[in-house]
Amino acid sequence: MRKFFGALLATAMLATPVAAQSPIAGTTDADPAIWVVKDSDTTIYLFGTVHILKPGMSWFDEAVKTAFDASDELVLEMIEPDQAAMQTLMTTKGIDPDGPPLSEKLSEPARAKYIKAMGDLGVPYQAFEAMKPWMAAITLAVMPLGKYGYDLNSGAEKILTRAATQAGKKLGQLESAEQQLGFFDSLPEAQQIAFLNATVDEIPTLGESMEKMDRAWAKGDPAGLAMLMNESMQETPELTKILLTDRNARWADWIDKRMDRPGTVFIAVGAGHLAGKGSVQDQLKAYRIRAKRIKY
Repeated sequence: MRKFFGALLATAMLATPVAAQSPIAGTTDADPAIWVVKDSDTTIYLFGTVHILKPGMSWFDEAVKTAFDASDELVLEMIEPDQAAMQTLMTTKGIDPDGPPLSEKLSEPARAKYIKAMGDLGVPYQAFEAMKPWMAAITLAVMPLGKYGYDLNSGAEKILTRAATQAGKKLGQLESAEQQLGFFDSLPEAQQIAFLNATVDEIPTLGESMEKMDRAWAKGDPAGLAMLMNESMQETPELTKILLTDRNARWADWIDKRMDRPGTVFIAVGAGHLAGKGSVQDQLKAYRIRAKRIKY
């Protein structure tokens, strides 16, 4: 499940106020990876984000800040709608009021694990009975993060969006929130159930998994991120195609077309999309575009 964790967090985050990041005592220095593609009149930076972080990690400086300051436009996976609009979207797409209860869609062993996981989180399983399996998976994945010290307001996209707004930069998106939710909603129910079961299995080690991914990201180690996030890719080819490979290909096509217009763009997408085989950088090779890693 962890290879899709960035994708589900991107869609699960609700729009909430956030202050701009500034150095504080006890911060941890991070040097996440960033790439650039350019021609004579166009420069596009590719920055891999973590959608949710613990407070106190200093990453919006050095090479990242230099590239951001030089850019005219910030382009995200999606621009978050306001909280009410996001909740309406998630309810519209993620609730199945006419279907059988969620727990009845699970096999007996999976149901027992699921009900126990819900109990461990202090939520009665009946509260999710009208949810589609993918919606329950997303909600379950986010619920425990607070106890591990993670804060939705510390995500990279929140910081970048606030900084871009304050600087008067143009904001753009590669996908809409409705599209991102639609990726999950379009999955066959069997895939949704597999996604939910994998999420339940991941919960006991979620804190450890997140720490490993954060460390690899902070060190600027895309190879390490690829191993952590994409190691089980062959086990779920349909999910991988919809949530990772196809999106990377569309984004590479967007970049190719954007190179026809002058300007400087800072693109920020989940770090898993810029790591490993099939990454955005890999997809750009089909257009004879080379992404160069920026050194700190």
